[in-house]
Amino acid sequence: MSIDIAGLLGRLKSVLPARWFADSSPVLDAVLAGIASAWVEVFSLLDGVDAQKRVGTANGIFLDIASVDYFGPALTRRVAEVDVAYRARIQQNLVRPRATRASVVQALQDLTGRPPVIFEPRNPADTGGYNANMGYGLAGGYGSMTMPYQFLVQAYRPNNSEFQGNISDTEIYAGIAAVVPTTTIAWTNISN
Repeated sequence: MSIDIAGLLGRLKSVLPARWFADSSPVLDAVLAGIASAWVEVFSLLDGVDAQKRVGTANGIFLDIASVDYFGPALTRRVAEVDVAYRARIQQNLVRPRATRASVVQALQDLTGRPPVIFEPRNPADTGGYNANMGYGLAGGYGSMTMPYQFLVQAYRPNNSEFQGNISDTEIYAGIAAVVPTTTIAWTNISN
């Protein structure tokens, strides 16, 4: 909505009774122009507020507020990150799959550029078993029935210059915590 002073002044004059004022009334015009200029500022402020209602059009601190509303402290703005990049990260995290092994892999790959190694002690594909084709140690490690809802993650820090320096270990831990179910424990080791 674009409103200028002349347009608002004309609207104000149109609602006043015509017989009360002469055709030329400079004092009335000056008073109404002052009122119109104040209302133009109010309408421009409302245009700015209207843009902050959606993540797709929010900017500045309002984008940070939207992120805290959706993700709490898990998705903060990186140092010197511009609105466009931060908005893209927020939108990506809004639709990110959760509560699966694939979601952990995807979250860490998006964050660091490197896929993690995940080992689930109760997953036969990770631990192997006794049959004609598999034996303990062939699939990767020993299993354990005493570790329900737990898995081990070997995450890697970014080695790509695009990501390097911007991704902290805290952000990697938060990225994992954001996609695993609340009762699951992800034992995580981060290395280069």
